[in-house]
Amino acid sequence: MTVVHPAYDTVREVTPFASVVLCRNPGLMELDGTNTWILRAPGSATSVVVDPGPKKHREHLRTVVDVAGDVELTLFTHRHHDHVGALKRFRTMTGAPTRAYSDEYSKGAPRLRDREVIEAAGLRIAVVHTPGHTADSTSFLVEHDGVTAILTGDTVLGHGTTVLDPRDGTLADYFNSLNRLIVDASDAVMLPGHGPDHAALGPVARFYKQHREERLDQIRAALDSLGVSAHDAKPMKVVKKVYADVDEKLWPAAKMSVKTQLEYLRTL
Repeated sequence: MTVVHPAYDTVREVTPFASVVLCRNPGLMELDGTNTWILRAPGSATSVVVDPGPKKHREHLRTVVDVAGDVELTLFTHRHHDHVGALKRFRTMTGAPTRAYSDEYSKGAPRLRDREVIEAAGLRIAVVHTPGHTADSTSFLVEHDGVTAILTGDTVLGHGTTVLDPRDGTLADYFNSLNRLIVDASDAVMLPGHGPDHAALGPVARFYKQHREERLDQIRAALDSLGVSAHDAKPMKVVKKVYADVDEKLWPAAKMSVKTQLEYLRTL
């Protein structure tokens, strides 16, 4: 029987070199849960694991380790707890070095560098810095035997839209990252940090870009309606205008994105 997303407590093969184990941590920000990706060329004795997941999900980690076998390297797409929370335990379980775009989550190996190419588990993995969701957000372009896949973390999700973290995420960075992904990886199989995979990144990334542009227009209209400038606007008042048709449980997440959008408008 074919395994389809969402499938907990099991491994699901997506390409000949990429499989996913979905963590049972669903939530408003995590959608169905966090995807842990296991990368390994056919016949390789080792694997690379991307985003082992949050703390306190030991069964998930055991499933990942059982499938991954000898883990050569662990990579992180960004700093959010549902991706990096298991770092310490997973490193203890596997002994593998960890690498991220920040020193904080790089243990036993240097931090990642944009455009760096990693040769591991029989694969060629190119590092693509894609800030916007967070400043350290990173995607991984994987190539093997004529097939290309892109691991997008939370930069582009399998469904829904990405929240920009106002602590260090910016809309200007996010637009630049979407444009870069569209240029460099439109035809690549999309392997997101949450939600189902897609046969090609391009259509999803273009929809994301269009959605952000439409939201900006809606925020401009809301500012006009409120009679305030982007500099003086209260984010939650804008949320109540722009997201009036959205479940109020999602408003705190919407507020995060509105903050980054207002900051973007202030720079224009």
